[in-house]
Amino acid sequence: METRELRYFVAVAEELHFGRAADRLGIAQPPLSRAIQRLERRLGATLLDRTNRTIALTEAGAVLLREGRAALDAIEAADRRTRRAAAAAGRPPLVLVTKAGASGELLAKLLDAYAAEPGAAAVDVVLCGPGEQERMLRDGRADVALLHTPFDSTAGLDTEELLTEGQVAVLPAGHPLTTRPHLRVADVAALPGLPLPRWPRSDGTYSDGPGPRVRDHVQLLQLIALGRASAVLPESCRTQLGDGLATVPVLDAPTVTTVIAWPPHSRSLPLADLVRTATRL
Repeated sequence: METRELRYFVAVAEELHFGRAADRLGIAQPPLSRAIQRLERRLGATLLDRTNRTIALTEAGAVLLREGRAALDAIEAADRRTRRAAAAAGRPPLVLVTKAGASGELLAKLLDAYAAEPGAAAVDVVLCGPGEQERMLRDGRADVALLHTPFDSTAGLDTEELLTEGQVAVLPAGHPLTTRPHLRVADVAALPGLPLPRWPRSDGTYSDGPGPRVRDHVQLLQLIALGRASAVLPESCRTQLGDGLATVPVLDAPTVTTVIAWPPHSRSLPLADLVRTATRL
């Protein structure tokens, strides 16, 4: 398969509409349709179920969408990492990406410990929005990431677990529930006037619901302090809380595991040293 064919198919599979996919790719619809038909003939598989009104992925199409995305990410990552290596005079810095407002204490300890290692490389830290760190790692904008399961996917990546913790409800200080020894997820979800936040999905859109749209933890914590929202967050968030906020353990919330993740094909010695430092901590 050619890269061009994969891009064509992924666009159609994501849009489930030939017209929108053609607009997205900047080509006419007829050659796009012919390219998908040639791809199906060569693979000996029907990738799309077509009717007059709808397009749906077949099982084979769903597999190619998943594998095609990974292949295109790998090509883009190779391009970016090669350009970064060429642009850097000598050894390029490691780019570490993590979600803004998450794992702050762990990250600070890791950076300090790694900087003390003989021959440590420079580390550029990129703070991003929820869910962005996984994408940046896969497409080559980052060399290593701190991810948080079960919220982030680690499929296809090499990982080491660093920390597992429970979750707490973050509420406005003085709220009646802050006197309770613990809560359950249903208790927090049912709070009148304090809806749970809505985070952006991978395409930038938000689900429907009463909760406020939020982009990062700073915005969320301010809304909670103002009495406009509540949240269930990893218990390490307590180190970032200021006046006006309180936490209560949530018994049935899933545990959150922080992992350090990197591409499985990496042969970077500075990256290996960083991972060893993280696991030692």
